[in-house]
Amino acid sequence: MAEIILGGSRGNSVAMDAAMANRHGIISGATGSGKTVTLQILAEGFSRIGVPVFMADIKGDLSGIAMPGSRSQKIEQRLVETGISGFEPAGSPSIFWDIFAREGHPVRAAMSDLGPLLLGSLLELNDTQTGVLYSAFKIADNHGLLLLDLKDLRSLLIFMSENGAELKAEYGNFSSASIGAIQRQLLVLEEQGAEYFFGEPALDLNDLMQIDSSGNGVISLLDATDLVSKSPRLYATFLLWLLSEIYERLPEKGDLDRPELVLFFDEAHLLFDRAPRPLLDKIEQVVRLVRSKGIGIYFITQSPLDIPEQVLGQLGLRIQHVLRAFTPRDRKTIASVADTFRANPAIDTRQCITELGIGEALVSTLDAKGMPTPVRRILIRPPASQIGPLSTEQRAERISRSPVHGRYETRIDRESAYELLKQGAEATDPDPQPERTISRSPRARQSIGETLVKSAARSIGTQLGRQLIRGLMGSLLGGRPRR
Repeated sequence: MAEIILGGSRGNSVAMDAAMANRHGIISGATGSGKTVTLQILAEGFSRIGVPVFMADIKGDLSGIAMPGSRSQKIEQRLVETGISGFEPAGSPSIFWDIFAREGHPVRAAMSDLGPLLLGSLLELNDTQTGVLYSAFKIADNHGLLLLDLKDLRSLLIFMSENGAELKAEYGNFSSASIGAIQRQLLVLEEQGAEYFFGEPALDLNDLMQIDSSGNGVISLLDATDLVSKSPRLYATFLLWLLSEIYERLPEKGDLDRPELVLFFDEAHLLFDRAPRPLLDKIEQVVRLVRSKGIGIYFITQSPLDIPEQVLGQLGLRIQHVLRAFTPRDRKTIASVADTFRANPAIDTRQCITELGIGEALVSTLDAKGMPTPVRRILIRPPASQIGPLSTEQRAERISRSPVHGRYETRIDRESAYELLKQGAEATDPDPQPERTISRSPRARQSIGETLVKSAARSIGTQLGRQLIRGLMGSLLGGRPRR
């Protein structure tokens, strides 16, 4: 049985059964309570038993996981207290990623892959505006228009505005005010750096599921320090897109002795803040079903109450660091958090939550039958890897010899909606003059349609074209399922 050692108390170690790791989990606690080190030791543990890991580095201090740590008197004392033997400093194989392409390999996705529901949430659209976005994706689907980046969607919105009367019968009415609102939100999104995320080459999920030559799972570390500060909604959208892509693409696995992939979502409250009810429903559905694909999801946040109740109820592993009780509201929160644990007669859970020291936690795992174990108070084990970030030189050296180096660095700008719509507009008037009025006759509009169909057919004729056309169907979080 593969295990992940969490820590221990009074010389007795506490571990999690890896076969239960796809039942998800949560790490919670106040700022400075030790959540980052707990995240680090879990990621190390999964890597060591051959499970690939994806996690976001919010504070910029997790990159040291790639380097061996060092022994110290404090670490030796913690090993004795937790009952852990055989400790050896070691780094974990790691790949660094960064949407802004500064601290790692670029991460991109085609806009069509997000689907209108997820994209509408990212743009903070109201119901009417989201409906217009659904129409835009439907038009793109029907006409073979590939939505890869921001300029593709902008071009499509302009096309819809100029041809609204013709499109109304099939796609419904979309006012210029709604289209204008979407266009303004796209400008805001661009200011936040979204142009780095939307485009090609898109992230290949296989690159997040690698095993090194020694049988260790590779840890994919997304640098999210700038991302969370500049655009927290883009950060949350990326994580939800990644989760939906994994759910759609991976086959059913049944019961496994360990997960196929583990995801750690730090600042987890951002996934749920201001998300519309339909999106929350989809998130809850994916979290419930994705474990059958051998995927484990671990949320990191200050309070478990940041997580919707329907999601919280699906989380098997619970690691609770200290919470402070300064106000009556804080005390109510602590009481609610304590009630999420299976009681242990030897522990006053409510009292313990406020007394825990740094690096100490209340823990409940799942037993072999999938039942929660009684809560235990433990010390988290020390990580085998370096605590704190790599130097700039160390990070650059690892990026240069990464197995995906050179695969994503050069952006590709293929023929997509922007180019096709431009061709269609030119087809309505082969010899435009400044003083001429472009014909808006039915025949002219038919020329636009013919151009779009012919251009789409050329795209479908290639393997990449077929893949992108499938992307037009949208993701589970907003579009039709892929075929």
